[in-house]
Amino acid sequence: MLSSDHADTVRATLPAVGANGVEITGRFYAAMFAAHPELRNVFNQGNQANGEQRQALAGSVAAFASHLVDPGSATPFQQMLPRIAHKHASLGIRPEQYTIVGRHLMDAVADVLGDAVTPEVHAAWSEVYWLFATLLIAEEARLYQEAGCDPAVPCTPWRVVERRDEAADVISLVLAPAGGGEVAAHRPGQYVSVAVTLPDGLRQPRQYTLSRAAGDTIQITVRRVRGEDSAPDGAVSAYLFDHVAAGDELELSRPFGDVVLDDGEDPLVVISAGIGVTPAAAIIDHLAVTAPDRPVLAVHADRDPGAHALRGQIAEAGGRMTGFRQLTWYEEPGEAALGEDVRPGRIDVAALPLPDKARVFMCGPLPFMREIRRGLLAAGVSDERIHYEVFGPDLWIR
Repeated sequence: MLSSDHADTVRATLPAVGANGVEITGRFYAAMFAAHPELRNVFNQGNQANGEQRQALAGSVAAFASHLVDPGSATPFQQMLPRIAHKHASLGIRPEQYTIVGRHLMDAVADVLGDAVTPEVHAAWSEVYWLFATLLIAEEARLYQEAGCDPAVPCTPWRVVERRDEAADVISLVLAPAGGGEVAAHRPGQYVSVAVTLPDGLRQPRQYTLSRAAGDTIQITVRRVRGEDSAPDGAVSAYLFDHVAAGDELELSRPFGDVVLDDGEDPLVVISAGIGVTPAAAIIDHLAVTAPDRPVLAVHADRDPGAHALRGQIAEAGGRMTGFRQLTWYEEPGEAALGEDVRPGRIDVAALPLPDKARVFMCGPLPFMREIRRGLLAAGVSDERIHYEVFGPDLWIR
């Protein structure tokens, strides 16, 4: 809990901090990287360039502050905290780094808000930051202990045993531990960080869903990110496409991620778009082995059949299940055989045969998931039964 005197100060200044959050976080990152250039190897520089990381940090801090000072706040804090902690654990974030972040973040607040940041305001917002940091440090320590992971050495070498084309601009890499040994246990829906050293010498991590686990190997599925509207291409995805082949080694973290398949028996509806199909593929592949009688409705949207990744893997796994059905929408169906299960256009939630007491997992672009969520709520699916995964910074709460 925030101390009572600081709570009044935070409540009074929250509108100003929230309104200037993106400017504050922009100055924060610039100053921190200038003072600690080694941290550029930890933070996704693509998300720095497009501004998404600044938006996510600003939104998270403001949301946490609102959670502290407003008893009626609708901020999904219990969902936000583990999501950030899992991402941090996959990157090997350590407690001492929070001191660096805190110092530069408070300096940025003072820089942007100027004389409005009195000693009382500085002390109040410092307490907000350290309450948030302490919760994250504790949760990350628990995750490291469960994973048997030393955050100082978050990645280990894995050997690429197969590279497979999946769709236009999509490949799968099948990997095994380079030194032998067992594949770490994980739950369907989790991801690993893949860290590569780019040609310019910058080391960059990216998270990729484990789209399949088969005994002594794992699989990640990568979409080549092509820049649009003058934005640069994805640096890590381009590197994996252009430089990685069977026999090469990659550095991978332990599996992390909080949006995972539960062990219940409720019917499942998995809804995906584009490369968001990867957690859906992992869930279906897992259930085909462990619970083939659990009812599953798989719903997918894509640009066209040539862009539809993991279609064969999902069809094969679904064929081993007794209550599986897949519905697909293509914006440009081309010569695809249209019918009841393959339709043109975009997903029509009202047309979905949603089973009673269904639990829904979604993954895809944020506008897509927001639209789907509205349709699900209108169809009577309760909000607590709707789960979502975001690739990149989670801007959902904004």
